[in-house]
Amino acid sequence: MTEKIRVLVVDDSRMIRDVLTEIINDQPDMEVVGAAADAFEARDMIKSLKPDVLTLDIEMPKMNGLEFLDRLMRAKPLPVVMISAATERGSEVTFRALELGAVDFVTKPKLNEQAPDDYGQMIADKVRAAKSARLKAPRRESDMAAVEQTMPPVMKRPVPVGVKTTEKLIAVGASTGGTEAIREFLVGMPADCPGIVIVQHMPENFTRMFAERLNGLCKINVKEAEHNDPILPGHAYIAPGGKHLWVKREGGQTLAKLSTEPPMNLHRPSVDFLFMSVAKFIGADATGVIMTGMGKDGAQGMLEMKKKGAYNIAQDEATSVIFGMPREAIELDATHEVAPLPRIRERALLAATRRENK
Repeated sequence: MTEKIRVLVVDDSRMIRDVLTEIINDQPDMEVVGAAADAFEARDMIKSLKPDVLTLDIEMPKMNGLEFLDRLMRAKPLPVVMISAATERGSEVTFRALELGAVDFVTKPKLNEQAPDDYGQMIADKVRAAKSARLKAPRRESDMAAVEQTMPPVMKRPVPVGVKTTEKLIAVGASTGGTEAIREFLVGMPADCPGIVIVQHMPENFTRMFAERLNGLCKINVKEAEHNDPILPGHAYIAPGGKHLWVKREGGQTLAKLSTEPPMNLHRPSVDFLFMSVAKFIGADATGVIMTGMGKDGAQGMLEMKKKGAYNIAQDEATSVIFGMPREAIELDATHEVAPLPRIRERALLAATRRENK
């Protein structure tokens, strides 16, 4: 019999500790080995209990979750799933937690609202993913621009007069570990790159902040996609949480579209939903990129893109936090090449340029 995943719950709220403990202990393959009310209790429990995964609150007395996470990842790296309230401020600190090395996050339901029916399953899935995640060295402030000082507000950008929408398109899909992978992919993009559309599995209230942070770091413009946004060269469009992003060529323009159709592969936004629209409307003018993430979302859509002449790239196992989504696409023979994360941008641009010159 396989050993159970040992989980340490860290939260200053007794109620939340009890709820998480019940959720985790209900799973046949995991168990809570301890529950700590603050970082100092957690530190001692880590030494004595040797957990496989931590769930960690952000706002706690004595030492907040970010400071504890930073110290933990420097001293004894462990897979961590953050617990965050779904607020704008919560979004900021959640992205900082991912930069510091957290594998993933779960939005904490508000006390006056009922948790979604699948909330427990979502936590269990993220704990399983964290257990199998490949931990990376956390990104430090010295590695990045002062994000807080460079985050302009997301603005609607009308198409300038006389400027055509993108001919070539890069379509990207990612899940667990994807926020950092997408950042690395976009930061070096040249200002004249093809238009880019991105699905990152992420709940509502987080995608706008994600786009804002990227917009402050990149040469290109990054925004949360809006319905009927013209897709311009030198721009990237992030699917909003809770809505599918798809693309269409209409009246000589390449447009971003949003949909509230039911989830696909349990996700909305879904990578498959985007990729299938790219196959239908963009065809051989597209380059597909599938990155780190759990599950199979994107594999079938990427196969459809390949059938229509698109060129597809998968992130390799060594640089993926979770190799699930890329592996599924590779096994389905939906990709043309497999590349490490630091080379994916270069390979995608080369593929788009070669096809442009044909």
